[in-house]
Amino acid sequence: MSNNPNVNQPAQGQASGFGNPPPGNYSQANSAPGQFGMANMTTPTYFVQAFNMGNRLHSVVELQQMAKAKVIKPETLVQHMNSNYPIQVKTVPGVFSQREWLTALLLSFFLGAFGIDRFYLGYNGMGIGKLLTFGGCGIWALIDLILIAMRNVDDSDGLPLA
Repeated sequence: MSNNPNVNQPAQGQASGFGNPPPGNYSQANSAPGQFGMANMTTPTYFVQAFNMGNRLHSVVELQQMAKAKVIKPETLVQHMNSNYPIQVKTVPGVFSQREWLTALLLSFFLGAFGIDRFYLGYNGMGIGKLLTFGGCGIWALIDLILIAMRNVDDSDGLPLA
């Protein structure tokens, strides 16, 4: 063993050895606000435990795209790469809406003529329109009920309902 402290460090301009991170600052200061506390939303961090998904990591953005394409459901289990236990994908911030599908369906059924379902989903302009027209004399309310029941309505942020 050598007493030289520079023996284990690569020469300037060379790549670091296997298992050693490259030199640089790894603080969380580079994360942009609004990204749910993650440094990078495209970093692969989740295994999807579903048929035909393989054994590869998926980023939060990929999970969002799979949710919008209806490849995964809110109850689909995912496992963070640093965790031993799977969780439902609806608990991962930014993949599914914070608004519940069943709540939107019940609001649409009972109070759809007053636009309460659209207010709940974040569409305030449409909610006012439904309120003033009594759900388009019931036709608009019926159409919204069918769309919500078929899970074809997203919230105002563009995320599928959980």
